[in-house]
Order: sequence, then C-alpha cells, then structure tokens
Amino acid sequence: MHRRGILSATLAGLSGLFAASSQAKPASAVGARDKTKVVYHLSDLDRVSFTLSNIRNHYDGMGGPANVTIALVINGPALKAFHAASASVAVAHDIRQFARTGLSLAACGNTMQSQSVGVKDLLPGFVVADRGGVVRIAELQAEGYVYLRP
Repeated sequence: MHRRGILSATLAGLSGLFAASSQAKPASAVGARDKTKVVYHLSDLDRVSFTLSNIRNHYDGMGGPANVTIALVINGPALKAFHAASASVAVAHDIRQFARTGLSLAACGNTMQSQSVGVKDLLPGFVVADRGGVVRIAELQAEGYVYLRP
C-alpha cells in the first residue's frame, strides 16, 4: 500500500472516531441505564406457574424491582387461575409478593365479562383493561415495554 493510501485511511478512521465520540453520552450518563420495562402476556391456563416463575427469575436476574418495571396482562383461560375464590395457595402467594414489588396486574375486561367476574372477584391488585388485554399490551409496547409471552 502506498503511503498516501495509509495516510488517507488513517485520517478517515480518525474522523469516524471523532464523529462517534461527539455523539457519545456525557460522562455523567456513562454507566447510567434506563430502567428496563417488560410486559408479560399470559393467556394459557397451563402456563400460569411457568409465567409467574419467569417473572420471579426476571426480578432476580435484574437485581430486583428497582432495575426493572414488569407488567402482567392476563386474558383468556389463564384468568381463571386468578379468581380469588379458586386461586391456588401458590398463585395467591406469588401475586401478593409481586404486588409488593410493584408488578402491574391487568385483567382483560372482555375475558372478565365472558367469565362473569368483576375486579372484586380477582386476587387483590388487579386493574381492569377495559378495552381488552391485547389493547393494553399494545399500549405498553408503545410506551417502550418489551413484549414477552413465555
């Protein structure tokens, strides 16, 4: 390679580094990370304990609720597992624990209507997704939540 070619390549590389460094975050923001936001979608009754376990592992893996915001949106047959009158001891315990960590719990209003239940019939901590569970999920995704369906 000719010296001029080497010099041109070096200058081009340095220009690229300079341009990239001028767009870098300020030193005060280095190491700072936006809080991760995740929405879990649960509709299958046979996936309830698996999904709750995933949420628990997610909190543990992220170092706790201070580092991640998690929402759980439930529709379809899975909602039956969260009826206060028939919820298992394990599910009720998990929901109580998650509610303390700030887990957002939304139940699909359409599913609630089809199962003839109100929010008072569900475990404590639920809110109604009046326009539907899938609409609530789409809203959360528009707010920057990552969608997970274990």
